[in-house]
Amino acid sequence: MRGDSTGAARPPSSFPQLMRGIRYIGRFRQMALVAYGSLVVATLAQLAIPQLIQNIMDAITSGYVAHRVLELPLLARGLAATAMGTTPERLQADADSAFPALLGALAAIVAFAVARATFSFLRGYFAEKLSQYLAFDFRNELYAKIQRLSFSYHDRNQTGQLMVRATDDVERLRLFIGQGLTMLLESILLLVATLLILLTTNWQITLVVLPTLPIALALFLVFGMLAQPLFGELQKRLSALNTVLQENLAGLKLVKAFVQEPKEQARFEAAVDSHLQQALKVARVFSFLFPVVFLVASLGQVAVLYFGGQQIIYGTLTIGEWQKFSLYLMYVFFPLGQLGMIVSLMSQAAASAQRVFDILDAESEVTDRPGAVEMPPIRGRVAFEHVTFRYFKSGEPVLNDVSFVAEPGQTVALLGATGSGKTTIINLIPRFYDVSEGRITIDGRDIRDVTLASLRRQIGIVLQEATLFSGTIRDNIAFGRPNASQEEIEAAARAAAAHDFIMEFPQGYDTLVGERGSTLSGGQKQRIAIARALLMDPRILILDDSTSSVDVTTEYHIQQALKGLMQGRTSFVIAQRISTVVNADQILVLDKGRIVAAGKHEDLLESSELYAEIYTSQLVEDTALTDDDESAVLAAGQEVA
Repeated sequence: MRGDSTGAARPPSSFPQLMRGIRYIGRFRQMALVAYGSLVVATLAQLAIPQLIQNIMDAITSGYVAHRVLELPLLARGLAATAMGTTPERLQADADSAFPALLGALAAIVAFAVARATFSFLRGYFAEKLSQYLAFDFRNELYAKIQRLSFSYHDRNQTGQLMVRATDDVERLRLFIGQGLTMLLESILLLVATLLILLTTNWQITLVVLPTLPIALALFLVFGMLAQPLFGELQKRLSALNTVLQENLAGLKLVKAFVQEPKEQARFEAAVDSHLQQALKVARVFSFLFPVVFLVASLGQVAVLYFGGQQIIYGTLTIGEWQKFSLYLMYVFFPLGQLGMIVSLMSQAAASAQRVFDILDAESEVTDRPGAVEMPPIRGRVAFEHVTFRYFKSGEPVLNDVSFVAEPGQTVALLGATGSGKTTIINLIPRFYDVSEGRITIDGRDIRDVTLASLRRQIGIVLQEATLFSGTIRDNIAFGRPNASQEEIEAAARAAAAHDFIMEFPQGYDTLVGERGSTLSGGQKQRIAIARALLMDPRILILDDSTSSVDVTTEYHIQQALKGLMQGRTSFVIAQRISTVVNADQILVLDKGRIVAAGKHEDLLESSELYAEIYTSQLVEDTALTDDDESAVLAAGQEVA
């Protein structure tokens, strides 16, 4: 099974990559300014509430005391006022102003609450909008990069891994930027501002609180360092789970045909169990973190209650001041409680950011060279000059010193056993891979000196397994030329012997083909693939054993379509049966990555023992063709005629 190579050389920490992801916010400065500006205003409005509550408590307390004293006899009233260090007149003023002060403070609380609610909405909405825009950019960049990466990268990485990174990992990064980052900034602002207010209000009690803060922060830092690799492993196991699911769904028919549902169910359950065990490990870590943090916070509160109570007893702290201090104290411990969620989101986002940027930083082995030029219209002369190729730049060569020339308009057939190098040759022509040694030229120009797009636009490919995309038949034929007219699409379909069966569908060219063309037969899919290649009008054509998996009648239809497709084009044909390539201008017989024989059919029968052996063995098989098969071929020929 292919491994996930993207994590082969990871840095010790993923947090630098998280910071790199956060810098993407700079692309949306106005949105970020609204979000974080609203956060500041909402936090400041929140900070004003305790002071207003102190004003209410002091107004109520002073009004209550003033009313009680003013109810005393005149002489006692004066003595009481003197004992309190005030005058009866001042007490009357306090009594008269208590209710207006209460109403004023309440109105101010409502105003600040409205302001906080308004700006909290703006903060939440724009932070979420910002995170969605960032996720949009991340997913588009990932998709574009995955499209540009060479086939060698995809050979080393599983499809499920890439899918999880473009979906779940981006979502975790988005969640932190949309929620965790705003929570972090809010907590820092609230904590710093509250500590400053507390120091100016009552520095003695504030000093009692301060020792708990570094303890709590140290706990979060330690847990953050522990959690980040745990979340990284969790994402790996999720990728493995997704890979099993993707492979199973893609091969569902095969699973059912071989009655392997129990085996695949067990395989999926094993992947789910692995993910579950890692998730429980993460849960255990955070289940331990939160109680410890709250224990530290509770110890801090106990110390504050003790020293604050002493000051109230000795008259150095009013009830209103204590109420204000208690509320601000909540603003100290509330951010500490939030840090648990922040650390969780941050650890997940850091692990996911590493995985996302592993792909974005991956280097494609096949790229446009500096100074690469557009490939001019191709005439079709293809030359392999001492080509050697190794997968992943190591190991035994798959091709070894291969040289041949295909002249414009020639048909070159590639024949050989499985693993002889046939597919590698056709993969090198459009530069799906680059040669390890030697060079490939088209019309005398090294294909590495031209841009990939201009090269591949002039090469048509019909693979052994025709790949169709969800959509209509028209969409699939026009895949390489989306702007092609209906007349051009129909002309290509007629040339590929596909028009008649297409028109038999009620919707004709607007017929939906289903996922991977599930509503069409193998032969129908193959002829649509041929029409798709015809519409591109390529000068070089690659056919990968296009008739190996169809019945005799369908093969005849496809062969007739291929004749029209190959006319006047330089064609490379991979064939399993010699009967399909006996008329080729040049037949290359490969064995273990080398060309062991080359020439026309008649010449090879005399000069190549291997070719003669293959021909003889297949000739015996072909004589076993039944009368029914012969009739089917004849009927198909009459139908085409």
